[in-house]
Amino acid sequence: MELAGQHLHFVGIGGCGMSGLARIVRGRGAHCTGSDMTDTDVTRALIADGIPVVLQQTAESVPADCDMLVISAAIKSDHPEVREASRRNLPVIKYAQLLGRLMIGHAGIAIAGTHGKSTTTSMLCHLLIQSELDPSFIVGATCSQIGGGSRVGKSDMLVAEACEFDRSFHHFHPTHAAVLNVEEDHLDIYKNLDDIIDAFHVFARKLPEHGSLLIHHDVRTRIAAGLDCDVQTIGFAPLADWQVLVNGSSVVLKEHGSPVAQWQNPMPGEHMAYNAAVAMVLAHQRGAAWSQLVSAIESFRGLDRRMQVLGDVKLESGRVKVIDDYGHHPTEIDTTLRALKRHYQPKRLICVFQPHQHSRTRFLLDQFATSFSAADMVIVPEIYFVRDSEAERQSVSSRDLVERLTKRNIDASQLDPFEKITDHLAWIARDGDLIVTMGAGPVWKVSHALMNK
Repeated sequence: MELAGQHLHFVGIGGCGMSGLARIVRGRGAHCTGSDMTDTDVTRALIADGIPVVLQQTAESVPADCDMLVISAAIKSDHPEVREASRRNLPVIKYAQLLGRLMIGHAGIAIAGTHGKSTTTSMLCHLLIQSELDPSFIVGATCSQIGGGSRVGKSDMLVAEACEFDRSFHHFHPTHAAVLNVEEDHLDIYKNLDDIIDAFHVFARKLPEHGSLLIHHDVRTRIAAGLDCDVQTIGFAPLADWQVLVNGSSVVLKEHGSPVAQWQNPMPGEHMAYNAAVAMVLAHQRGAAWSQLVSAIESFRGLDRRMQVLGDVKLESGRVKVIDDYGHHPTEIDTTLRALKRHYQPKRLICVFQPHQHSRTRFLLDQFATSFSAADMVIVPEIYFVRDSEAERQSVSSRDLVERLTKRNIDASQLDPFEKITDHLAWIARDGDLIVTMGAGPVWKVSHALMNK
């Protein structure tokens, strides 16, 4: 896609993906501007890097010489800037559509899956950088070790997360891809798990004959059926092409039964060992040596909101460790809490979980109720309202989850607002406790406020 000399205006440029895309596009020779509603570290960094951002979203926000409007997934057709672009007959393109077009003619590497995308993509980018393969990338989270959430490299590799929400990954044109896992999610978009599997199959079919797919061994059958590209499986099963073996913090990777690499897991949990193994295989397939990759993965320090250790805080009752995590799907919650409890062995594990999206909470309520068994106490603020209708908002509340947890003999309570939760934690915490905030919404404010107590 030829972008040199074009003026692209990004609506919602403050998001991780959109800000990264703007930088990639500018690296292809385009002039970029953007709009957002909030002054953040991201928007200030864009301005400092020479990408103008206006903190209002009106018709006047669209520059007079704009050639194309780029919108995030959250922007609706009645948005004032979209209406202005339509009035001027300017093309309007979604984030995923533009990113997909940028992959054409390049070695696009797309990381798909219900969860683990940001962590695995960050790990892969770190490995490629440390192996001097110089990738361009966009990550949907902040990883300071790789320069934030985006980078413009000199190689033809473009690495990005491939999100299944709204089937946006169908706009991608990758050469290589990974499917980490497939589970029920986004059931406001998909009818059921079969519908989700079909969407991943359509995504996989976009890979060219000379491309490759690395896929979790347990989900290969339907997703990879009939593909012309090279398909390899990875997982904990002995029959996987690439088998991951975990013993405490030690990880061994086998190719067809023969060990090829061994390293110390940089983050707790078998799921993190698996994510690291996927990144290792993908980087090796792109030309990195195992010796380079082992030292690189052991030096990975993590990313924001993924088992992020904020530190220890000294309260009146003693010293408490505080961690923040993005987990908002039942499987993510269960594996993360188990990994944290096994690794840190706290006296008590207290989880503040903010459900994300009413429809997800309603559809997966029973699964959520079974995912907190590793926690000694669960505090649930109101559900983060996003994308759903007002009718959906009225159909379920955080109290429904608390009731189900209580029936399972889990110490659970509903509490709002965040300030009250922070004060409550400071009052009930004991020496040796581990407090983790979890969710895709702004629940991180609780843990950060607690650190300032």
